[in-house]
Amino acid sequence: MSTHRSRPSRRKIIGGIAAAGAVAAVSPFAGAFSAQAAASGSYVIRYDKKRQQTILGLGFEIQSDSIGSKNDGLPKAVSAVPYDLTQSERTRFYRQMLKAGRSDRGFRYCRLAMGLYYRGLDDSRRHMRGRYPEQDELLADMIKQAGIEGTSVEYWSPAPAFKSNKSYLGGGRLASFARKDLDALGDAMVADLDHLTGNGIPVSMWGLQNEPRHNNIQNYSHCHYNADQYLAAFKAVAPKVRAKYPDVMIMADSIDGWSGAIGKKLSKDPDAMSHIDAWTYHRIGTDSNEQMTRNFRSGAAGKPVFNNEFEYLDFKTSDWRCINTAQSIMNWMVFQDAPTWFWLHALKPIGNGEGAGYSLGFWRPPSDKDFSRYPDLKPGHWTWNPQNWNAVAGFVKYMPWDSVRYMVDESKRLSDQRIMAWKTPSGKEVFAVTNRSKTESFTYTVDTQTSAPFEGHRYGPKTNDQRIGSKKGPKLTLTVPPLSIEFWVRGA
Repeated sequence: MSTHRSRPSRRKIIGGIAAAGAVAAVSPFAGAFSAQAAASGSYVIRYDKKRQQTILGLGFEIQSDSIGSKNDGLPKAVSAVPYDLTQSERTRFYRQMLKAGRSDRGFRYCRLAMGLYYRGLDDSRRHMRGRYPEQDELLADMIKQAGIEGTSVEYWSPAPAFKSNKSYLGGGRLASFARKDLDALGDAMVADLDHLTGNGIPVSMWGLQNEPRHNNIQNYSHCHYNADQYLAAFKAVAPKVRAKYPDVMIMADSIDGWSGAIGKKLSKDPDAMSHIDAWTYHRIGTDSNEQMTRNFRSGAAGKPVFNNEFEYLDFKTSDWRCINTAQSIMNWMVFQDAPTWFWLHALKPIGNGEGAGYSLGFWRPPSDKDFSRYPDLKPGHWTWNPQNWNAVAGFVKYMPWDSVRYMVDESKRLSDQRIMAWKTPSGKEVFAVTNRSKTESFTYTVDTQTSAPFEGHRYGPKTNDQRIGSKKGPKLTLTVPPLSIEFWVRGA
């Protein structure tokens, strides 16, 4: 059995999400939105209405082994977190980023890239292991110290013994789709989970393949499946995962959800559908307006949908993107009833060309001697990537696990000014507002339906958890500066 720490069962969570989604489908997605600039708007938070989905918490990915700059190749030398960090910097990483300064828990899930950042092998080359002696121990300690529930285990490539090219790198396919060979693949993947959980690395989610439709990837860990091949492999492996780890959330297909060729193939197979708990999408760096105009739930058959990878693929970030990222989180939840949302990397090494668009922060590996970059950053130390981190941090800090979202009535649905409201598990009311305009302030008039005071916390490209005072309800007037995110938390 997996080593989860006190959480509701997978079936209870999924059932609750599906039921809430059926209610929400009527209201929040139906209306059009305005892309025109506006100076103000009126909003009523409907804490008196039926609750919407339970928001489980957010996820991130960890680079626990080395990769070439701009994702080119898999170097033999180890460069990883938490491996490269000094002990004191590991502790600071866990407390300040992964817990976002909370005393209890911050991020809920850690995405673990099998065959990429976790790619050691046993002698048979069929089973994955830590590639360096401390890898399992360090991952387990990070999860424990940061209070993370568990990993989202997803394969970039199966172990090389199962591949047509006998390598992680290069596209390749499974060497055989014969039933006995798919059964062997399933047994090996379950054994990988056994190894992880047996070494203190709990598993919360599982996926067969990251971005399976891609082909001809030459110097990156990958395995290509067409729709028929994915269906055959999934139907062989997923039941084995379910039988051994019944509480693990099984995802498909980690790029196109139900709407691509693979998802459509799965949707027509009742046996496959019985093992799918959620559909996962990669809407990498997209404008948050997409979640307001495209219905990702229409073909989901009542199963939750969520984005399990978000970053900026042109290796850049910006002030506007900071707010766009925050709105991506909000709009996936408000318009698509998503139960979670994943940023890509917690930390990237300062020499990686993709780092600015991929990371919440940077670290200097001990081998990096180029002090023209981050001259004050010592080897084994890390620092923030503010335009990305400040977009995510407030949600990690002020939206604890299992918060419940409530509807908000909007005078006009705007693309650059968004609002989302929830209650924490203890019943405390919280809401977030954004202003994605680059130049103009925006005034929210928010009816909270309570006379209690709310305390404000502002985030932005250069702002992190700035206290902006207290306002007493029920009606709050909030003038939000350009390129800002604010969290208003009910006080005593």
